[in-house]
Amino acid sequence: MDVFVRPGDSIWYYSQVFRLPLPLIIDSNPNMNTQALMPGQIIRIPGYVTTQYTVRRGDTIWLIAQRNNLPMDAIFLLNPALSPYALQVGLTLTLPVRITRRVVNGKRNYDYNAMSQDIRTLQKIYPFLLRESIGNSVLGKEIPGLFIGNGQKRVHFNASFHANEWITTSVVMTFVNDYLLSLTNNSPIRGRYTLPLYFQTNLNIVPMVNPDGVDLVLNGLPANETVRNNLLQWNNGSTDFSGWKANINGVDLNDQFPADWELERERNPQTPGPRDYGGESPLSEPESIAMAELTRERDFARVLAFHTQGQVIYWGFQGLEPPESEQLANEFARVSGYEPIQTIDSYAGYKDWFIQDWRRPGFTVELGLGTNPLPISQFDEIYQEALGIFLAALYQ
Repeated sequence: MDVFVRPGDSIWYYSQVFRLPLPLIIDSNPNMNTQALMPGQIIRIPGYVTTQYTVRRGDTIWLIAQRNNLPMDAIFLLNPALSPYALQVGLTLTLPVRITRRVVNGKRNYDYNAMSQDIRTLQKIYPFLLRESIGNSVLGKEIPGLFIGNGQKRVHFNASFHANEWITTSVVMTFVNDYLLSLTNNSPIRGRYTLPLYFQTNLNIVPMVNPDGVDLVLNGLPANETVRNNLLQWNNGSTDFSGWKANINGVDLNDQFPADWELERERNPQTPGPRDYGGESPLSEPESIAMAELTRERDFARVLAFHTQGQVIYWGFQGLEPPESEQLANEFARVSGYEPIQTIDSYAGYKDWFIQDWRRPGFTVELGLGTNPLPISQFDEIYQEALGIFLAALYQ
């Protein structure tokens, strides 16, 4: 929501009128000198949208403000030409509306377009939510990275490395929405207030690492004839891609990282297909390259990769993980009911590479139980299990 600066206004005053933490307004206007506002400037107010109201007989500004739980000056801020002494019946006013409910609907087939639209909506409501492109998929889809917070501890979440695990994207995006709601409404999540997290952490989220694959699973074959023919060949002629894990090149993106990649390569398929083919070399795919470059650039303190299924938390790799990894894994297990497992006979994954090269905590969290793709009917249960892990990853 935008307001026009009046003589004498300040960011602090806006924070009082709209009952918002001052830093969220400052961070929503990054290119503005918030210490020296100029009349006529536009200030973005997070956590609000606007609606139109038609004045009725008997209305006063005070009554309208009372009915909508608003300070009267909030109405004047959005209607700068309004006279308090001449409120005419039929006049249309712009009123601020505080957002107190989710705008993300995660309980649906959550493809790339659904995610992209939700990101646009969230950014419009919460301009302190930052977005950048971390790269592009094989088919040219932009892979978004989201950033929340200005603290020193850099935490990373990602989802949908595997195409048929797309429910992880809807779970992560729902958490993003709940976190933003909590920040702007000063409302706790599971009894804990989140504003301190905003100052302590910088949370980066890549909600869909493999957009081409997710769209293949949910929407079927792409239009490009060459790509279609290759996919049908790699899928043994079947048009059922519900079990597809790989990217659109038939490469398993979580077998793409230089962490004993050769060991994983030897025992897995040697040609493109629905799953487990690690490519002809590590980091051969644009999606895995984008994740590697992001990780090197941002120097994360810890990373959590969300997959399905199994209700387990993998936290080690070749004994290279630091002691705090086990402590964190046990806390994640406590709040989710999942089983912490140090390691399995697996290599070349994203968290494996992170642990190997940074010697910092990295986790693969397998959400839910069943056969991939997990049904959307499990969404509520999975989200409640994951919510404790999301929060613990930021608080600990």
